[in-house]
Amino acid sequence: MSTAMIWLLLFIVVALALLIAALTKTKFTVQKISIIGIMAALSFVAYEFFRIPNVLGTGSSFHLGNTFTALTALLLDGVSGGLAGAIGLALADIMAGDPGYAVTTFILKFIIGLVCGGVAHRVIHLRNFPTGSKLKYIGAVTVSAFSGLLVNVFTDPFIGYFRNRYIFGQPAEFVSIVTKISSGVTLVNSLLSTVCAVLLYLALRPALEKAHLLPKE
Repeated sequence: MSTAMIWLLLFIVVALALLIAALTKTKFTVQKISIIGIMAALSFVAYEFFRIPNVLGTGSSFHLGNTFTALTALLLDGVSGGLAGAIGLALADIMAGDPGYAVTTFILKFIIGLVCGGVAHRVIHLRNFPTGSKLKYIGAVTVSAFSGLLVNVFTDPFIGYFRNRYIFGQPAEFVSIVTKISSGVTLVNSLLSTVCAVLLYLALRPALEKAHLLPKE
């Protein structure tokens, strides 16, 4: 696939994400946009400086970038979490000269945010969840964070297969091997990111609430 076509796909993906934001009536205040920007930057930093790249020559990496996708979704909402992770990690791919990866990265991180936000705020109602029992509260936060990251364990290899096969034109046998390895890498990333997201949420939520920076349920 040509470079021009890849950039067009990325543009279409970004436009669809903004359409979803409009359809879900997500409100963007100056404060929320600022938090999304900070979390996108942290996603970029976590990926660039806290990772083991190109595991077994597959292009997959052990990294903590997904931490801030889930964290933003828990603190704000699913669309905001998806945008934070998608922008930060797609930018990392673009700066590495991989716009093909950026297309699928944007999609995958946006999905993580949507799922985490949906479970946290529409199913568990995390902002109003009673904190009297610390164990139950931590369990609710963990389930919310891991929900999107667990979905990513399946969507990442699936979408990655089509990226490698049809965007990069790699041989089917090689792509199958890469997909199996990337599944294991993604699972490890998801577990590590869940732990980090939960710890950061428990630490940051009280301070952000005190500063009136979090939306109400």
